[in-house]
Amino acid sequence: MTAPRSVLTDPHVGWIRDVTPHTRGCEECLRMGTPWVHLRLCLSCGHVGCCDSSPMRHARAHAGVIGHPIVRSLEPGESWRWCYVDEAFA
Repeated sequence: MTAPRSVLTDPHVGWIRDVTPHTRGCEECLRMGTPWVHLRLCLSCGHVGCCDSSPMRHARAHAGVIGHPIVRSLEPGESWRWCYVDEAFA
């Protein structure tokens, strides 16, 4: 039996950079005029996208198209990170 993957061993944490959010809302939703539910910050480039509960799911799309795997929540009081490649907290 293998031990569960630890946050400390996620190979994608090397993609994390010191970034600043590009916008105060989902970049694509702001351009398109569409709503979002929650925001996610790409920890590789600073892109701000909407979460998987949002109609357009731009944060996941950014991760898939651009290849930046880890985001963190931009919601007040939340500091968790998510790896889209591993579908796990990072």
